[in-house]
Amino acid sequence: MSFVEYGDTIKDGDTAIVFLGHESMFPVKVQHGTVTQTKYGVIRHSTDLIGKKYGSKVTCSKGGWVFILHPTPELWTMNLPHRTQILYSTDISIITMMLELKPGSIVCESGTGSGSLSHALIRTVAPTGHLYTVEFHQQRAEKAREEFREHGVEHLVTVTNQDVCKNGFGVSNIADAVFLDIPSPWEAIGHAKSALKAEGGRICSFSPCIEQVQRTCLAMEEYGFTEINTLEILLRVYNVRTISLQIPDLGKAVEDNSSTGFDSSNPSDQGSPCANLQQGTVQFKSGVPLREVVGHTGYLTFATKSLV
Repeated sequence: MSFVEYGDTIKDGDTAIVFLGHESMFPVKVQHGTVTQTKYGVIRHSTDLIGKKYGSKVTCSKGGWVFILHPTPELWTMNLPHRTQILYSTDISIITMMLELKPGSIVCESGTGSGSLSHALIRTVAPTGHLYTVEFHQQRAEKAREEFREHGVEHLVTVTNQDVCKNGFGVSNIADAVFLDIPSPWEAIGHAKSALKAEGGRICSFSPCIEQVQRTCLAMEEYGFTEINTLEILLRVYNVRTISLQIPDLGKAVEDNSSTGFDSSNPSDQGSPCANLQQGTVQFKSGVPLREVVGHTGYLTFATKSLV
């Protein structure tokens, strides 16, 4: 099993996603002889999981059923154990696009945190690219190494435990892009410039507070970065549903029906717009925004290393 290569069959040691519903799923490490408890009953790894195909419908001991899904960076973002605040798919998608990442890209990241963005970056640059990720906290760095090894992507990522603001990324002039998610990103702009290739590259800084953005932009200007711009991504989801509205009485519906040849006794005309007019209502599809939406997550500041 690998997060960057799809495997057809569930194997011992794999990380799988147990899908109970759109709002209920969780990761599980498949191990021979182990059982997992769900609200639908017990899942026995040896008989219910190992050897089955990903996407299989598994019946639990109480008669209920779940689906076993192959892990992806998107599913991992929704189900990972939180060691820090994480980035979600809305911000991740714009980051990978604006940094112009592709297979073969070299990326530097700090900090690693819970690894949400890291998994997406690794999948984007695979199979010939590489991610250099720096984490200040030793235990988080060790846990990230363990997860990358379990997820089959350790050959695509190097985890370093150090302070990026003081010691940098440990590499020079090799990165196509740099991403910063740290409390004081302005202190790491100089190291980010050193890590980027001499022919240029892109940088992104994620900050929740506008004061951080202001200081970071000033530092970027000081180090010669160009095309500096800041974005805030707000996702607004709409529910599409059928709406029924009453037709206003304009006084000429009967005459219009007779002039158009509408016959209420004809079954073929029952579904026509004229039939709806006689009934006094009309139905149409409408998009209605959710009452509760995700608000501010953070500001994304992008810039380009100048060739001058």
